[in-house]
Amino acid sequence: MTLRRYLTANYDWTGLSKRFYTSKIWEIAYILFFAALVIVSFVVVLPSFGISFSAENIGKDGGVLINSFAPWRYVEIFDWTMAAIVATLLISNILRMYYYIIWKNKDIKVSFATYIREFWVLLFNFAAQPKFSKCNDRRYWLAHWLLMSGYTIMFIVIVVYLEWFQTDIVHKFWHPQRLLGYYATLGLLFGLFFALIGRLRKKDIKFQFSHVSDWLFLVMLTLTVISGILIHIFRINGYALATYIFYIVHMAVLVPMILIEVPFSKWSHLAYRPFAIYFYRIKEKAFQLQQHKEHKLSLTEAK
Repeated sequence: MTLRRYLTANYDWTGLSKRFYTSKIWEIAYILFFAALVIVSFVVVLPSFGISFSAENIGKDGGVLINSFAPWRYVEIFDWTMAAIVATLLISNILRMYYYIIWKNKDIKVSFATYIREFWVLLFNFAAQPKFSKCNDRRYWLAHWLLMSGYTIMFIVIVVYLEWFQTDIVHKFWHPQRLLGYYATLGLLFGLFFALIGRLRKKDIKFQFSHVSDWLFLVMLTLTVISGILIHIFRINGYALATYIFYIVHMAVLVPMILIEVPFSKWSHLAYRPFAIYFYRIKEKAFQLQQHKEHKLSLTEAK
């Protein structure tokens, strides 16, 4: 865990990761700053466009008209802007990792074919996380995989398919929109429960030493999930004001978590880990190919 934090700070060209890992005041201050911006946006900015709280925003099927309070088009613009910022930071840091691992090493030449041939390693390690399956306690792999898959599904659904997901229609229980949400919620809850209980009991070596950033991430993700569940319950049962209040709470926790934890802190290893394995594999294959060529050349010269 120490090595992961060190490398995350090393690959981050902005220097913010180092700040957050060495000063809890910095990280908490940034979280509160972005949370405050979100609250101001809903309480001050959106009302200036004629959008405000109303307990009368109930649809024909009894559900809350959530888009009357937070129109999905406005939220989607913000989502894409936030995703672009996070993606730019992550990709630039991954390129920095690539520079240190491969590009800086002038002794090894990697062919374009090697990048293509080994690309499956990146996808496989992101989707299946096989390294965790080698742990003695297989529950750790399952919990981590459910947490990752649940988060990934919700991220894709919210960023790419928000119009479909944030609807004013109360779908049937078996509708794909609800089933995906329920799976993601259960996956997140299972992973969070496993991690929180492990860190509280401290019986396993991997849970005995928790950094502030570990706890902040877990607490923020837990608050995000709980507030999301409450939004769903209040929305389908027609409690408009409660839905809107917890929507603000949800976004006030979710936005700083994504803007801070994803590119600079704990959650960044979601991208760094598979890319690190991919780069290492490329370097290893290139080295093996280079040795093979040198061996063939020496045999030719010997003949």
